[in-house]
Amino acid sequence: MPYYHQHSACFSLSYLEELRGQILACPYFVVNNLNRDFVGTKGFSVVFRRSHLSTVAQRFPYFVPYLERALQPECNAFYLNPLLLTAGSRVDPHIDRSLRSYCKTIEPPAVVSVLYVAVPADLVGGELVLRSHKRQVGQVRPQTNTLVVFQGDLTHAINPVTSQGLRLSLVCEQYNLTSELEEIPEFCLESRAIAKPRSKQRN
Repeated sequence: MPYYHQHSACFSLSYLEELRGQILACPYFVVNNLNRDFVGTKGFSVVFRRSHLSTVAQRFPYFVPYLERALQPECNAFYLNPLLLTAGSRVDPHIDRSLRSYCKTIEPPAVVSVLYVAVPADLVGGELVLRSHKRQVGQVRPQTNTLVVFQGDLTHAINPVTSQGLRLSLVCEQYNLTSELEEIPEFCLESRAIAKPRSKQRN
């Protein structure tokens, strides 16, 4: 695939508003459980295998339309997380490999899908910057109701947000695993709102 694709007007505005409200009201949605690359962000994470999509649907029915659109048929393990940035937030360069806390030898995901749930029209900063072997291959200005799908082995970052308002996205790392799949939980929640959350490791 090319380094990334963008798809606009993916969902109804009523669904986006419902998704935004449910995420912001979720008791797991607190200071991020991700690593120190995620500066001043909020979120929580859902780890699951394809075999347990029904569990995700039962616990988080508002994720279902997104998952039906975003999940790639060849992938069998997923790391799903809402991500909120506000003024002063940023994400430093990294390659997603969030399932590494369960399987140390895991490769990067096949793809990463990002839905921009809510983005202020006057947002300053907050662009998604994509690099391959230190060469910039894309810079995406987030827009509400746009789905971005990029190669999972790309180094990426989010520029500092310097304006007010909420930049809310829904991110899903999608893995195509073989023997490693047995080491991945069938379904697991990760949040600082839960006692003793599993710390994340990303490169």
